Amino acid sequence: MITLDPRSPVPPFEQLRLQLLEQVASGELPAGSRLPTVRRLAEDLGIAPNTVARTYRELEADGAIETRGRHGSFVTTGGDAAEQQGQRAAREFADRIRQLKLPADDALAWAAAALQD
Repeated sequence: MITLDPRSPVPPFEQLRLQLLEQVASGELPAGSRLPTVRRLAEDLGIAPNTVARTYRELEADGAIETRGRHGSFVTTGGDAAEQQGQRAAREFADRIRQLKLPADDALAWAAAALQD
């Protein structure tokens, strides 16, 4: 649960950033978790959407979260650069399969076969 203290000298965006980082570090927000939308979290906390947007931008710059366009913001999985690129390639593949409205089972079989080459 995130709570912001309006009397704190720490700005709301920083309070939110720190609490989200704590939740990621503790495992409360595991890798791959989808974060609430900017508007939803702003509404829930009673703060301006720009405050949440700034927090998300800073978390993304720190590498703690990633934004996948209209799909939302997610806790990053970490790992080395090659692993991150592989995960990104897998997400792009999955997105393309969904766009083409192809069966996931077929796509997985094609990917497995391609990796055997």
